[in-house]
Amino acid sequence: MNDTYDAIVIGAGHNGLITAAYVAKAGLRVLVLERRELVGGTAVTEEVFPGFKFDTGAHRISRLYPPLVTDLKLADHGLELLPLDPTVFAPTLDGGHLSLWRNPENTIDAIRQLSDKDAASWNGFAALVAKATGLLETLYESSPPEALSKKRKDRWAMLRMAGRLRRLGKRDMVEVLRILPMTAVELLDEWFETDVLKGTLGAAGITGIFQGPMAAGTAYLFLHQHVGTKQGILRPALRVRGGTGRLAQALAGAARSLGVTIRTGAWVERIIVEDGRAAGVALVGGEEIVARQVISNADPKRTFLDLVDPVNLGTEFLRRVRNIKFNGVCARVNLALGELPDFSSLPGDGPHLRGLISISPSLRYLERAFDDAKYGELSREPFLEAVIPSLTDPSLAPQGKHVMSILVQYAPYHLKDGVWDESRCDALGDRVVETLAKYAPNIESAILHRQVLTPLDLELVFGLTEGNIYHGEMTLDQLIFMRPVPGWARYNAPIKDLYLCGAGTHPGGGVTGAPGYNAAREILKRVK
Repeated sequence: MNDTYDAIVIGAGHNGLITAAYVAKAGLRVLVLERRELVGGTAVTEEVFPGFKFDTGAHRISRLYPPLVTDLKLADHGLELLPLDPTVFAPTLDGGHLSLWRNPENTIDAIRQLSDKDAASWNGFAALVAKATGLLETLYESSPPEALSKKRKDRWAMLRMAGRLRRLGKRDMVEVLRILPMTAVELLDEWFETDVLKGTLGAAGITGIFQGPMAAGTAYLFLHQHVGTKQGILRPALRVRGGTGRLAQALAGAARSLGVTIRTGAWVERIIVEDGRAAGVALVGGEEIVARQVISNADPKRTFLDLVDPVNLGTEFLRRVRNIKFNGVCARVNLALGELPDFSSLPGDGPHLRGLISISPSLRYLERAFDDAKYGELSREPFLEAVIPSLTDPSLAPQGKHVMSILVQYAPYHLKDGVWDESRCDALGDRVVETLAKYAPNIESAILHRQVLTPLDLELVFGLTEGNIYHGEMTLDQLIFMRPVPGWARYNAPIKDLYLCGAGTHPGGGVTGAPGYNAAREILKRVK
């Protein structure tokens, strides 16, 4: 074994880089090991075709946990966030469309074109969402309590959580508790009548999970996607100038400035365990590196089932890890375009092309899209979320041309009658283009190049088990003190000095940085 580090972080995804930076800021000697040749995990921007640069993983950010930007001086390291406005544009096949804006009054005006009743309901709905997400935000800012623990600190944590809930007032407290386990359909049907409005909002409740909007808990995921956003701004999104990979580069720059060493092309084969504690890692090729702590940014299954010898873990813990639901259901299609898509419901260039483009015309559409996936088949009419970042950042494409990145759902990792091979990959790409062409008829002729990343590709390229973008489904039984598994929600593991810091931990997925931030604080408490 070679030189000793205070901590080794496995994986240079955004959460891993955040944890590394904060641990180094506290004076520890930190090494980050990344198996790919570039940092970022799914927060990467790659030149897929000559002159065309795509966010091949995450193509947007809902929000970054605010302390990160200031504590790590990310602006000094080149980070510039661009708010999307409108936040979302949703076309329909009958010639209609809906845009949601960062200015709530503009959103209300847009909704009024479809329904006076829904326009009148908007402020009340937005206020309820703000109260519920405010509660979640307080839970997301710290490690979750161990619900069954008898320790005094855990009991106090539970009491503080109850106190935050009571501060809402009796009426709002009851209302927030009522909606958390609801379906997205139940929540939205209570407030609105317009199909495209409900479909556009409901899409936030099913993105990335193997469920339709009629599943319990999809209202919670809808709220999760809005934590930390201003009241009245729904389906929010930020874009990074230069591509999402610039976020990773800024985080890597901040980490290096604090003394972190980052090695790419370094594939960790196993975590070394000695006398019941993590003592370092062994790389593919045989190199061993010593550390006082090992921190994994990989998902829980990859960490505990692939990197750790099971003899070091109890059978009950292993059973729980094996039972974590992943059920990857997303794919990516990246299009290099010779011209912009021309939507029949709103022709030509305009602000509507600069936000999210959501093919989610109704809740029924989303549920039907899921129907195919739950039987192991590619959705005949998938839910699509697309962006054209080259409109606000021309550096991503040759002059006069554009890049379009599309999140595709539902494309199940587990297929009924086979695996993801080349023919199924092509069928997925064709299905996406056919779906888009119903709304923007020129899209097929506009395509110069096409890249398709199936859920299997997401697993192989980014190390996402079953291609799950959240490191484990964001369902009610896998949240807060049950994430990744009950009894181990504080970023630690049954092996001393082994920690997790990725999206498989509280508060879960999305490019927020909160898991990495919380993990660093918990690790430093235990180290000191």
